[in-house]
Amino acid sequence: MKTQEIPYEAIFFVCTNTREGGRLACANPGRCGALLRDKLKEEVAARNLKNRIRVSASGCMNLCEKGPNVMVITNTGERLWHSAVSEEDVPLLLRSYLRNPLKK
Repeated sequence: MKTQEIPYEAIFFVCTNTREGGRLACANPGRCGALLRDKLKEEVAARNLKNRIRVSASGCMNLCEKGPNVMVITNTGERLWHSAVSEEDVPLLLRSYLRNPLKK
C-alpha cells in the first residue's frame, strides 16, 4: 500500500440520500441534495477547477434534519460540515476552500 497526500485542495461530499414514505432526507423533494451536488460539479467544471476540487456524492450522514449537508476534507487536514446548504451557497463554498481564492 502506498499512502499519499490528497491530490485536491478539497473534496466535497454531498449527501444525496433519499428515503421512502416522506421521511426526512437531504435529497428528498424540496431538500435538493442531488441538485446541490450537480450545481457544485457544474461550477467546478465551468471554473476549470477539476484538478483542484473534487465533488462526490455521499450516502446518509445521519444529519437529515440539518440538510442538505456537505462535508469537506481539505489537503491541509481541515474537516468541516456545512448544513442547510443551498445552490446559492455554491460560489462561497468554492472560494472558501481554494488556496488561491476565486474572485467574486
